[in-house]
Amino acid sequence: MNINLDELRNTPKTKSGFVTLIGRPNVGKSTLMNHLIGQKIAITSNKPQTTRNRIQTVYTSEQGQIVFLDTPGIHKAKNKLGEYMVNVAERTLNEVDVILWLVEPSTFIGAGEQHIAQQLTKTKTPVILIINKIDTVKKEEILKFIDAYRKIYNFAEIIPVSALRAQNLDTVIDTIFKYLPYGPMFYDEDTVTDQPQRQIVAEMIREKALRCLDEEIPHGIAVSIDRMKERPGAGLMYDIEATIICERDSHKGIIIGKGGSMLKKIGSNARRDIENMLEAKVNLQLWVKVKKDWRDSDFMIKNFGYDKKDI
Repeated sequence: MNINLDELRNTPKTKSGFVTLIGRPNVGKSTLMNHLIGQKIAITSNKPQTTRNRIQTVYTSEQGQIVFLDTPGIHKAKNKLGEYMVNVAERTLNEVDVILWLVEPSTFIGAGEQHIAQQLTKTKTPVILIINKIDTVKKEEILKFIDAYRKIYNFAEIIPVSALRAQNLDTVIDTIFKYLPYGPMFYDEDTVTDQPQRQIVAEMIREKALRCLDEEIPHGIAVSIDRMKERPGAGLMYDIEATIICERDSHKGIIIGKGGSMLKKIGSNARRDIENMLEAKVNLQLWVKVKKDWRDSDFMIKNFGYDKKDI
């Protein structure tokens, strides 16, 4: 789609604003955002707490511009990293124009959802409830889920969707614009994310590690990009060196795998996504280091790109 940016900026009909996605870990927030934007930006995995930072992604159309913040899931904190993730998620609620609350299709509203509903009573921001994964239930059951949620909060709108199958996503976009203020756009038309490339590359490697590894490791890993350089005179090619950080020596062995097989699998899976994003060939080298209890160290949390100043 060709969008005349100057025309958009100068017309009072353009809407522009910030939207946050909230919900318990793993309800599909990152999958929804990736489908809305049309590119893979947020880390997605079937393990909780996969989104570590607020990832800003930008959707631009003739209606205007939506800046999405994909927040870590709101949950009870178990360590300093968990505390950081919860604080970032809760602070975002008052900074945005619209809140999208993602839930799974169920009439049972558990303690996690009750906790989020309680947090939402502290804000005046309009809340749109998105009931995700409707492709997994019968159509006639959807009204029951809507009724159950209506009883716990006064939503501006309720929209059933399937993020994975891209069902009803146009309705989500149109409904968001309904609640955004008129005003100029914050980013250029071709901006998709304001995250540095290195950070996105680290998240992509971490996602592949989460997908490949056993249950006991996931949350205790981080990825640092040690080197990322374009190779001169080789067409478009990047050399990337990265380290997967884990908390235990036993985890290091699992991440490397027999004869390096697991590390090789993580690397080749990540390389494909990185090449698609950079639109270039990538030579990716991975190492594994043990840093005990890094999730409880303020210094290490900051070192891996989770900045306390953002809280």
